[in-house]
Amino acid sequence: MSHPRPGEVIVVTGASSGIGRATVVAAAAAGAHVVLAARGADALALAEQECAEAGAASTLVVPTDVGDDAAVRALVTAVLDQHDRIDAFVNCAGVVAYGRVEDVPPEVFDGVLRTNLIGSVNVARHVIPVLRHQDAGTLTLVGSVVGHITVPGMTPYVLSKWGVHALARQLKLENADKRGVRISYVAPGGVDTPIYQQAANYDGFEGRPPPPTASPERVAAQILARISSDLPRPSQLLLSNQVIRIGATALPMVYDAIIGPFFQHGAIDRTRPVDPHTGNVLESQPDGNQVHGDQGNAIIGIARNLLTHLGV
Repeated sequence: MSHPRPGEVIVVTGASSGIGRATVVAAAAAGAHVVLAARGADALALAEQECAEAGAASTLVVPTDVGDDAAVRALVTAVLDQHDRIDAFVNCAGVVAYGRVEDVPPEVFDGVLRTNLIGSVNVARHVIPVLRHQDAGTLTLVGSVVGHITVPGMTPYVLSKWGVHALARQLKLENADKRGVRISYVAPGGVDTPIYQQAANYDGFEGRPPPPTASPERVAAQILARISSDLPRPSQLLLSNQVIRIGATALPMVYDAIIGPFFQHGAIDRTRPVDPHTGNVLESQPDGNQVHGDQGNAIIGIARNLLTHLGV
């Protein structure tokens, strides 16, 4: 059975870029009614056009900052006014900040938590009652492999994604009495999206997705495959995520010794120095919104980092 089915109402936050944009376009191609939400209206208009061309049953754009509870309430109200139901809500909205804890300004640190974690809570607060009233529907929270492990220089993001992971577990327990209500949690690893270039940065070098890197389209397909599915599916979207997660838990001293050097060469582009900046954490940066990040081959990137480190 394909997911979503034609005619279903699918709401996607973070729909202007990256995984969210790939997800809403894939849902449109399946013939769903799609609702696109993100902070930037201009980028949403471009994504809406892609959805219409892909074959959406209908499109609805609702500019929304998920960190604002009233805005999320208004989003859900707009969807119900238009469609009278929500079949699936996929919360993809997310931002990143690089830098040591003491180097990331408080407003940026708090901004990452506001969008990623508080935004997920806001979504749950307003979507769960709708699904429970329907006794049907899926809420998908998009986490990350770093919601299960630790990495240096990304503390705000790591804390936020650990929180999203915990929130998903709580929601599953609290809604176990409603068989038709599904809480889906997915944890991508490195994905080729613009989030790394769009991130706030106080590290000195631009971030990049660590290998193995998945495409946004692959992650979108995995997210949508979990909608309305009763089959048990792992939350980790890559087998390598499971290996990393298990290794970090079973062999923490080995993991801690490896992750620092790996992160510096595998998840940072040391050929691209950057000055400190807030990225898109505090406000949307529409010029950087697109599906792919186009960081190039990860292995070549690591090789360049090593050569730079050696002064070659």
